Amino acid sequence: MTQQMVGTELTFTQGLSVSDRQILSDEAIEFLAELVGKFTPQRNKLLAARADVQAEIDRGVLPDFISETASIRDGDWTIRGIPADLRDRRVEITGPVERKMVINALNANVKVFMADFEDSLAPSWDKVIDGQINLRDAVNGTISYTNEAGKIYQLKPDPAVLIARVRGLHLPEKHVQWRGEAIPGGLFDFALYFFHNYRQLLANGSGPYFYLPKTQSWQEAAWWGEVFSFTEDRFELPRGTIKATLLIETLPAVFQMDEILYHLRDHIVGLNCGRWDYIFSYIKTLKNHADRVLPDRQSVTMDKPFLSAYSRLLIKTCHRRGAFAMGGMAAFIPSKDAEKNAWVLDKVQADKQLEADNGHDGTWVAHPGLADTVMAVFDQVLGQRHNQLEVLREQDTPITAAQLLEPCEGERTEAGMRANIRVAVQYIEAWISGNGCVPIYGLMEDAATAEISRTSIWQWIHHEKSLSDGQLVTKALFRQMLNEEMQVIRKEVGEARFNAGRFEEAARLMERITTQDELIDFLTLPGYELLA
Repeated sequence: MTQQMVGTELTFTQGLSVSDRQILSDEAIEFLAELVGKFTPQRNKLLAARADVQAEIDRGVLPDFISETASIRDGDWTIRGIPADLRDRRVEITGPVERKMVINALNANVKVFMADFEDSLAPSWDKVIDGQINLRDAVNGTISYTNEAGKIYQLKPDPAVLIARVRGLHLPEKHVQWRGEAIPGGLFDFALYFFHNYRQLLANGSGPYFYLPKTQSWQEAAWWGEVFSFTEDRFELPRGTIKATLLIETLPAVFQMDEILYHLRDHIVGLNCGRWDYIFSYIKTLKNHADRVLPDRQSVTMDKPFLSAYSRLLIKTCHRRGAFAMGGMAAFIPSKDAEKNAWVLDKVQADKQLEADNGHDGTWVAHPGLADTVMAVFDQVLGQRHNQLEVLREQDTPITAAQLLEPCEGERTEAGMRANIRVAVQYIEAWISGNGCVPIYGLMEDAATAEISRTSIWQWIHHEKSLSDGQLVTKALFRQMLNEEMQVIRKEVGEARFNAGRFEEAARLMERITTQDELIDFLTLPGYELLA
């Protein structure tokens, strides 16, 4: 059943329930329709431009800094400013917008909760709408949750600052159409979160704050700047009321950080090292370059030269412009086994110590159980300071394109390939079943880590690479391992869970996207077709 909204060009592919109508009121739909009509054509051009850039890289041209924008990089300018409640972001927790998760994250020993409509949420219609309701209730201070055992979860006083991460430019919202096309998911998330919460957020002494994912160019950042400025004007708000932190998690974007900050300077407060997506983007962007093939995912760590250069350049660029440089994700999950847990906390502590010592202003965790450990690292480095904006890294030699693109040493092992298969299949199964954030083998996996797993194998097959034991990675070898690892998964999860789940569908999707000749940009696009 499709439903045309009176006075707009938006069509909903299903009737709106009473719950939907809490969020999709006539006024909210009117605002959404304005944004969609005004900004979708340019968004479509930006996606086409991505394809053009990628085609050039596929032909052999390596990404580089842009000569035409040297004046921006050389100029002496800073961003507009950072609101008081965003000046201390030493630990941020991320997670999907599910009700219990929202409460636990806001109550954790962290400064910021990034509520995620993107990589840790499988965007079924009900989950997206419920997420908007949950955030509205959190902003209003009325959110509570009672589990099956009768335990009540409520907000404590002084919760973390809330930032909403909207979907990337490439992701559609298929349940709402404009002129026969699915609308941009990011505009849907932005419009509804802003519309329902901006007044209360400002009354709370905070504001409408966003995380922007998957950006590939300064033009895409400028597009968001226009969306924000249009919104501020429409609601008669001062310029710079809306604030954003942008993730540098694609290889093309790392060469345009100054330009991104400049074109969003009224609204931006910082950049973030989205390390997992960045590794995925390195594989995807350089997919035709046989000399840039990455080793096992487990050995691609932040001390590798290309990732170290990325982190240090981000800090230097941000701090020069008065913007925060946020560190990456600790994906580990605390363990109930004391010995294993001590190992996990040691790994996390060492990783975060490296970030803090490099000059990052804060960092991410995926689990509340890591917050105390990470908070202690940054407390020690920061002392009485709120951030490290004064760490300018002026002693660093200029970081070159060659350093950012440097091939990564390490082995390709059979164990690593098999682990990639198990992780990707289990993640895809969870995602198409409606769960975008999944604990697998002691790590909190989201779409980015599954993307690394499947693109690594695609690249090994594509470039006829061998494993360290001499086996040639072929489609046949992958299919054989996939069949064998499906039996391992069946044994690990148990017969009942396996039969009740969507593992066979997940394996078919994994097989298709790993063996086809053209690399699919995002597994969430074919995955979305299998989602309600």
